[in-house]
Amino acid sequence: MKFEASYFLLLLIPLAGLFILALKRKEPSIIVPTVRPAFGGGKKTGKSFRSAFPLILESAALALAIIALARPQKGVEELKQRAEGIDIIIALDLSGSMRSIDVSEKYNDTDKLRRALANGLLKERIDVAKDEIKKFIERRPNDRIGLVAFAPLPYLACPPTLDHSWLLSHLEYLKPGVIGDATGIAGPLASAVKRLASTNSKRKVIVLFTDGKNNVDARVSPEQAAKIANDNKITIHTVGIGSDNAFIIMDGLFGRQLQKIEHEFDEKLLKTIAETTGGRYFAARDSDGLEKTMQEIDKLEKTNFEQPKFIDYRELAFPLISISLTMIFASFILSGTLLLRLP
Repeated sequence: MKFEASYFLLLLIPLAGLFILALKRKEPSIIVPTVRPAFGGGKKTGKSFRSAFPLILESAALALAIIALARPQKGVEELKQRAEGIDIIIALDLSGSMRSIDVSEKYNDTDKLRRALANGLLKERIDVAKDEIKKFIERRPNDRIGLVAFAPLPYLACPPTLDHSWLLSHLEYLKPGVIGDATGIAGPLASAVKRLASTNSKRKVIVLFTDGKNNVDARVSPEQAAKIANDNKITIHTVGIGSDNAFIIMDGLFGRQLQKIEHEFDEKLLKTIAETTGGRYFAARDSDGLEKTMQEIDKLEKTNFEQPKFIDYRELAFPLISISLTMIFASFILSGTLLLRLP
């Protein structure tokens, strides 16, 4: 609460003096032999409350008018949070090997494994990756996030956007093998760098998920793509998906069979790519490992928040003027009706 023109409040001092003098002023009386004066004649000085009530109303109205001239203002403090988001592109491997199922050590025999598969406790790598990527996106509402799918060649599934519902719908449609079975790592990195290089964000990040080795010859090698990213101040985090205890479901003469496969991602290459740009390499052996990986990346890439303080002042002069005018009007009405004195 503050007064923009507080010097007007000094007028309350003479107003208070005039009010006291008016109260002490002798009330005039008309002597009528046949009628007793309503308030004891003219022997008393000062005024009764009934006769002084209009004066009190008018004085209070003038006091409110003076306070209104001083422009009282009530401040409402607001903290407005502004987020400086990060531009992120997720590069997701869609090669055929992403249909593999990574099995943790608790499923140590075939019967347990088959029951877990039947009950939906074990999922294909692509589904595990999509689940964790979805959680990652939902935790970062202030970041522009894009999506590049890749196999032999990259495919821009969604440019960096704040419309995460649209992004998640594109993520849901991605299936392994639809754009080929080979794995080209340089292509998605170069595509993501091209998208991020033109943005004005202070922090730019690529998160690459793959379960395979780079086996596609391209004009730019993965190492060269990483250097280009570093030149554009883009950080790359790499995630190798897969374990030594992995299976793929194959359809054969005797129905669906589990075929054991070895993990194929090139750990050395993924480390080199990450280290070149100041990023980190993560190994996600199973669903639990991928969940921890995404949580760790989420902690690494913090969104900056600012909380500037604003004080919004609301003018109180107009309500006070309205009350003052109402009191003057009430005094006028009461003086001519209920408080009217007859001889």
